[in-house]
Amino acid sequence: MLALVSAIRRGACLIEFSWCRYYYITNLTELIDRISTVYKRMSHAAMRAGRNPEDVRLVAVTKFVDASRIKEAFDAGLRVFGESRVQEAQEKVAELQGLNIQWHMVGHLQKNKAKAAVGIFDLIHSLDSVELMELVNKYADKLGKVQKGLIQVKLSEEESKFGISENEVEELLEAAKGMKNLKIEGLMTIPPFFDDPELARPYYRRLKELGDRFGLPELSMGMTNDFEIAIEEGATMVRVGTAIFGERPE
Repeated sequence: MLALVSAIRRGACLIEFSWCRYYYITNLTELIDRISTVYKRMSHAAMRAGRNPEDVRLVAVTKFVDASRIKEAFDAGLRVFGESRVQEAQEKVAELQGLNIQWHMVGHLQKNKAKAAVGIFDLIHSLDSVELMELVNKYADKLGKVQKGLIQVKLSEEESKFGISENEVEELLEAAKGMKNLKIEGLMTIPPFFDDPELARPYYRRLKELGDRFGLPELSMGMTNDFEIAIEEGATMVRVGTAIFGERPE
């Protein structure tokens, strides 16, 4: 990868390629620059908090990003991709078979999509009811796998947000103890959007407190607008789309 980046940045051999190849390389250059910038911001945020930058993983959110663009991101070094819709993810997973990709479900998971989700995702970030967990456990059992998951916690009053209240976390964790094909690894939250990302800090701090209380190591929190704040407050995964792939289509 370092050799590839070096060659791209020197503009080496571009004249020898067709226009199509030139287009691919220049787009890959831009993508590498975007990814590099995100990683630098992640590292600086971790170091400000006295944390090891390697303890924070980047989940590249690919909602509305086509498979060819994901392949470019894979070529640029990314390995973990997050999808918000099961059907869209199924199509991309099929098209990108053979690549060493970890697929994460980062959007709301409907119960009628649980079977398909278990079949394709390495980690589900959005478990928000005992009923959904039971379905995930059942389908994972049929596939002979242990499905990894996070419990989504709603820490705001926004009606548009999914997740359980913080008072329900213990109930779901107790229920999960009897599910041999489901492993709860941590918590996820989505705070309200603020123009000033600093205003998201109390939400992330609260999720960290919940994680510590229940001994859960993974915290999925932080998006393009505020992932640095999330890292400072203890995020182990940040979900970043726009900063990598640009604005989504309306």
